[in-house]
Amino acid sequence: MKERPYCSLAEVQKKMDRCRLCLEQGFEIFPPAVYAGNPKAEMMIIGQAPGITEQEAGRPFNAGSGTRLFRWLEGAGIEETWFRTTQYMTSVTKCYPGRQTTGSGDRVPSKAERDLCRPYLDHEIQFVDPKVVLPVGRVAINLYFPSRLNLTEIVGREKEIEGRWIVPLPHSSGASRWHQLKSNRRLISQAVALIKDHKDRLF
Repeated sequence: MKERPYCSLAEVQKKMDRCRLCLEQGFEIFPPAVYAGNPKAEMMIIGQAPGITEQEAGRPFNAGSGTRLFRWLEGAGIEETWFRTTQYMTSVTKCYPGRQTTGSGDRVPSKAERDLCRPYLDHEIQFVDPKVVLPVGRVAINLYFPSRLNLTEIVGREKEIEGRWIVPLPHSSGASRWHQLKSNRRLISQAVALIKDHKDRLF
């Protein structure tokens, strides 16, 4: 039986909270879904997947990656508390995927997991209808930019898709080496300048 369309963001969120599709398919994930924010936000951050501290706190970008991300966004005049209370934050996959089998960092959700979660993300975007989307990290960036492109060809640029501006940022995890390179930090500064332009226009 085909599932009826969702009527609201709250209905989508309720479905995400109850979702066990990945577990039913044998993927080792750790619910519940993690997301937060204003259903009428103008800006939306899309991360890769919640980490363990995000899962425990029920709060996106709760740990060091969030600290670094909002340090970048300070350059765009965006204060963390303001963003968390007035804008929207979610991720490509909604639940904590667990650690890598090697134990070094969190597991990257598989394509199958991303496909299972994709309808939820599409509906979040539909109902929030943000004017600016900030995909953070490769998994989120690949929703909008070809995977064949290097981050150096993407970060610091923007593109408009169906009336929405997409401004990518690298993964802000401390485990990432990319944002630690001086040349790449210049690209992050360029991205932050683009975000500031949009923020100043919208607010």
